Amino acid sequence: MSTLEILRWLHVVGATVLLGAGVGIAFFMLMAHRTGNPLLIAHVASTVVIADFVFTATAVIAQPITGYFLARMEGWSLNDGWLLLSISLYVLTGLFWLPVVFLQIRMRDLAREAARTDTTLATKYFELFWLWFLCGIPAFSAVMVIVWLMLAKPAIPL
Repeated sequence: MSTLEILRWLHVVGATVLLGAGVGIAFFMLMAHRTGNPLLIAHVASTVVIADFVFTATAVIAQPITGYFLARMEGWSLNDGWLLLSISLYVLTGLFWLPVVFLQIRMRDLAREAARTDTTLATKYFELFWLWFLCGIPAFSAVMVIVWLMLAKPAIPL
C-alpha cells in the first residue's frame, strides 16, 4: 500500500468510527434512558463515557491529522469550498460533542446516586438528558454532511 492509500484508509476508518460510535452511543443511551432504571442507566452511561474517550476522542484527534496530510498529498487546497465547509462542520460538531461528554458524565453520576440511594432519577437528570439529546441532532447532522462532502467533493464557490 502506498502512503496515500494508507492515509485514505485511516481517514475513512476514522470517519466510520466517529459516525458509528456516535450512533451507537446515542442508541444505547436512549434505550437505557427509556427504561427509567437508574442502575441500568448508570451502567450504560459508564460504558458510553469510556467508549467516547477510547473511540470517539481517538478519531477526533486522528481525523484532522489524516485529513491534512491526505489533502496535501491529493493536491487539494484547504480553501477549497467543500473542504473548508467540511472543516467548519467538523469544528461545529466538536462544539456540540465536548459538552455532550460532560453531560454524559453528569447523567451517569446522577443515575449512580439514584441507584445507590434506591430513589428515582433527579429532575436534573432529565434536564441534562434533553440537553444531551438536542446537542446530538446538529452534531449527527453535521457528520452526515461531512461524509457526503468527502465523497462528493462538490464545487462550492467561496
